Amino acid sequence: MFWVPLLLLACTVAALSCGRLCLAAVHAAAAEARSPGPARRLTLYEAAFLSGGPGRVADVALVSMARRRRLLLAHTGWATVVDPVGGDGPDAPDDMERSVLGAIGPGGQSRIPPVRRATATADAVRALADRLVAAGLAVPDGSWSGIAGALRQVRAAAAAIGVLGACATLLPGQGRGDDLPVAVWFALPLLLTLSCLAIARFEVPASRWASPAGQRLLGALPSRDDLTALAVRGVRALNDPGLRAALSHRDPNLDGYRSTRQQGH
Repeated sequence: MFWVPLLLLACTVAALSCGRLCLAAVHAAAAEARSPGPARRLTLYEAAFLSGGPGRVADVALVSMARRRRLLLAHTGWATVVDPVGGDGPDAPDDMERSVLGAIGPGGQSRIPPVRRATATADAVRALADRLVAAGLAVPDGSWSGIAGALRQVRAAAAAIGVLGACATLLPGQGRGDDLPVAVWFALPLLLTLSCLAIARFEVPASRWASPAGQRLLGALPSRDDLTALAVRGVRALNDPGLRAALSHRDPNLDGYRSTRQQGH
């Protein structure tokens, strides 16, 4: 009966990991239960954040400035300031564009990946994220990270249960437990973890950034031009091959970056 402690360990691992996933899902549902404000049209920056996060917002700001001849984005991966002032009124730089100019620095030229990273972590993007969360359109930081961590733990638990079951089965003289094979006993906690993963596949928010209300607004957003397509679908939606080449110089740390809202609090 040396397999019994291994079975108890497998059951404990399954219960703890599945319990954590359930709690994370409940917290996420509570966070997203806030009623969104009145229906409105998303701005380009809002659509970019809800579709692709801070990095997408930086991409939209860079391409918008390039289209208005305020920046030159070279296919080699360099950004050069052409017009740092931009005039008054509608042509004046907004907070995002000021973040881009600050990231490029007084030299007027910089590699695009560090500019993208600095823009995505700027106060303007954090403020945008906070507004979207407060409006019930974006997934709060803790909700997604909690669910993602719990899912990793359940997957690890399923693998561990399989290993424990194999070890118990291979122990000398441990092929059966009372009237049932030992493997059947370990199938119970394994089934629990696999069931939780299957349920999570349908219940966990499909978007890393947008809440269900935010996804509905994204679905209603008309694809008017390249900038809108960039905001919703990313760099691959750009028709200009030069801009696609310029923005293809990615920063792997930023592409795996969740959000920097917590850094501002």
